[in-house]
Amino acid sequence: MNKFEQLGLSESLLKAILDLGFENPTEVQEKAIPLLLEKDIDLVALAQTGTGKTAAFGFPVIQKIDANNRNTQALILSPTRELCLQITNEMKNYSKYEKGINVVAVYGGASITEQAREIKRGAQVIVATPGRMQDMINRGLVNISQINYCILDEADEMLNMGFYEDIVNILSTTPDEKSTWLFSATMPAEVARIAKQFMHDPVEITVGAKNSGSATVSHEFYLVNARDRYEALKRLADCNPDIFSVVFCRTKRDTQAVAEKLIEDGYSAAALHGDLSQAQRDGVMKSFRGRQIQMLVATDVAARGIDVDNITHVVNYQLPDEIETYNHRSGRTGRAGKLGTSIVIVTKSELRKISSIERIIKQKFEEKTIPSGIEICEIQLLHLANKIKDTEVDHEIDNYLPAINSVLEGLSKEELIKKMVSVEFNRFINYYKKTRDISSQSSGNERREDRGESRDSSGGAVRYFVNIGSRDNFDWMSLKDFLKETLDLGRDDVFKVDVKEGFSFFNTEAEHTDRVMEVLNSFQLEGRRINVEISKNDGGGRRDHNGRSSGGGFGGNRSNSTRREGSFSPRREGSNGGGFRSDRNAAPREGGFRNTTPREGGFGRSSAPRSEGGISSRSRRPEGSSDESRPKRPRRS
Repeated sequence: MNKFEQLGLSESLLKAILDLGFENPTEVQEKAIPLLLEKDIDLVALAQTGTGKTAAFGFPVIQKIDANNRNTQALILSPTRELCLQITNEMKNYSKYEKGINVVAVYGGASITEQAREIKRGAQVIVATPGRMQDMINRGLVNISQINYCILDEADEMLNMGFYEDIVNILSTTPDEKSTWLFSATMPAEVARIAKQFMHDPVEITVGAKNSGSATVSHEFYLVNARDRYEALKRLADCNPDIFSVVFCRTKRDTQAVAEKLIEDGYSAAALHGDLSQAQRDGVMKSFRGRQIQMLVATDVAARGIDVDNITHVVNYQLPDEIETYNHRSGRTGRAGKLGTSIVIVTKSELRKISSIERIIKQKFEEKTIPSGIEICEIQLLHLANKIKDTEVDHEIDNYLPAINSVLEGLSKEELIKKMVSVEFNRFINYYKKTRDISSQSSGNERREDRGESRDSSGGAVRYFVNIGSRDNFDWMSLKDFLKETLDLGRDDVFKVDVKEGFSFFNTEAEHTDRVMEVLNSFQLEGRRINVEISKNDGGGRRDHNGRSSGGGFGGNRSNSTRREGSFSPRREGSNGGGFRSDRNAAPREGGFRNTTPREGGFGRSSAPRSEGGISSRSRRPEGSSDESRPKRPRRS
């Protein structure tokens, strides 16, 4: 007996469930479906991504609406167009044996008039993103004043994305007597505020501990220097030859840059972010679902629509700004009872975030070291041996065996094995035998949970001079935000920011100095090259309420590459404003084995990567593009 039959679902729904291959309801479905079918209530359901929430609200909605009534009776709000389309498709699959039920998707990036036309034909269920829904309400293209059910899916993520006002306005347009069902992975303050304002005595169900992570996901972090982040990503991919992963970056620009570098280095990768067209995003997701892409590099917003089975790893190339977002990321793996791994590549300045995440997900991270080149070679060699062993023989080659045997005549079994493996393996070991250890050692003090002490100039902080200021429309807050994003640093890694008219000063810890000098001195802001130098002043003056320093000692002389605060000179002539280096070298692709031959003199890139976010990609080098003494990049044959 199918356990769904015990939940009170109709025969037509049970038939659709059978077609979909569902056998046993998930915990959130077992708890939510009987409650929602029994009576009209308000419900708050806290469950992680990938626990079957769509069916938990989708089955009851379909069973409770009136198919003979063409008016809109249910509204489902979701954070992204990918998730909106996914829910719409699933709702259509659930209702395939229900006559007359019409489900319409409403989202940005598609014709609003066509969507309005579909609704006018009769749509009992609308699945919408908040921004497009609010737009349609403002234009009078949709009427939700008589709906019976309103579902907020991934409520915390919608609010993280800044949809609070839209959601409040939309809910204010709906009738008070409707039933509101709120589904969320976490329960931050804004979600609780929505529940309190628009719900009446809601029933709350929780799957697992509130805000906790999934028990099927293990969590591990790797401590590296910031400049080695990209190299660490490649090594983690190489030591997991069968990796099928989502790699998360914070910004669209970094997402595109990392994906392009992976592709250039021979990995099967692609980028997914908001600047892609809908057709491009659909193409990327089709390739990813077909496993033609092993490493999908994505922003948090774009990844909300990813619902792909058997993802083995989630890689946090950069931790999210909002710690709660980590739960959404890790929920992409470990689905349907399968085990998954969530990896964090972290620098010393970000270690405190690991402790914060542990408190939220109620699980501990395991600290691991990035594998050495020799360890990766051993893993890949065994992987190749197993791949050869498990390969099914295509007997089409039988006709060619006499000629092959003639060529290989005289070789012993041992010699033949060595030569066959070396064909693929030599290039791999030639790459890794020259690489260095990139693991950064942590100490117990660096993982202290109490990291609230104030920053001062002790402990190796470095003060910088930069030739941008208030005349470039910066104040100390906007300059700090600009520096954090451009340098890919945490919110506390840039401090003591003082903005003058034509120049400014700021501090970072000494470990970030190379990155600050390298990235900013090759960055152009609206066509003007940025110049940054190390200041002799430690920035110890007290800040007033406008963010200005009351100390700092103006005047003084330049000495070598350092600058005393207050001294100013024009930007240096002839400084290199280039971005991506032309001497980047490639690690092997999946399994590390490619049919490649080295090109003499290395690899020259003919053009810079695509620009993202309105700033030329050539004006900024992504992490990990340091010119180590690595072997020259092989060329794909």
